[in-house]
Amino acid sequence: MERPASRRFRDSRPTSLRYAGCGSISHEVALARLPRYALPGMAQHVIQRGNNRSVVFRSNADYRFFRNCLREACAQHECVVHVYVLMPNHVHMLMTPATGSAIGKVMQSVGRRYVRRFNDAHGRTGTLWEGRYKATPVGTERHLWACQRYIELNPVRAGLVDAPAAYRWSSHRANAFGTPNALVTPHESYQALGSEPRARQAAYRTFFDEDLSDSTLAAIRDSTNGGWALGSQEFHDEIGALLTRRSRPATRGRRPQRNDEIGV
Repeated sequence: MERPASRRFRDSRPTSLRYAGCGSISHEVALARLPRYALPGMAQHVIQRGNNRSVVFRSNADYRFFRNCLREACAQHECVVHVYVLMPNHVHMLMTPATGSAIGKVMQSVGRRYVRRFNDAHGRTGTLWEGRYKATPVGTERHLWACQRYIELNPVRAGLVDAPAAYRWSSHRANAFGTPNALVTPHESYQALGSEPRARQAAYRTFFDEDLSDSTLAAIRDSTNGGWALGSQEFHDEIGALLTRRSRPATRGRRPQRNDEIGV
């Protein structure tokens, strides 16, 4: 059986990045802002919001077209999506790129195609997205599962549905019930949940029996919005050393909450 994409993309990597899969590393030149994380084979939580939090999906056709654009761009630029949710005014994805520039190329391609079609369909002009997308690498398996739950529970927290399976525009039905979805490629941690699909789906559903803690929600939001890595102390240290950039905010007086303290 073919190995999951997140494993195929890897080559040599540090042992402590077992679930990150760090291959050859590069990074952009920092100008007035922190550079992107260019980490081949490492899962990243990606979020893109509508400008001024405005609606970016007005019809089912919009959702379908965005999803198709994302699938085609990922195939072209060697990137896979493990988990996603398309909310009315923003999108969340857990993606693994094969190259350091893959996520950027995917988001550029999707943004260009989708905005052109959205503006034509709804008689509008101008920008749709709120600046550039945000992304953060996700470290250990514990943080990876927390991030996946965070993404697929978005519609529940927003009060759109009572359960994640009731929301049509996410990966939850594929991951939890095996509903076919051409966009979703299981992460290797998902594949390790069981020896056959039904066992993996049943195990995955158990992660959603409890809500995420407030500390978990805060850690994920702070990391993604601030452009920091989400993981253990060791993960932060290794990312910082590999990319010669800060992977967490500077300490100012008191010790900040560490991402490895979140309760999953």
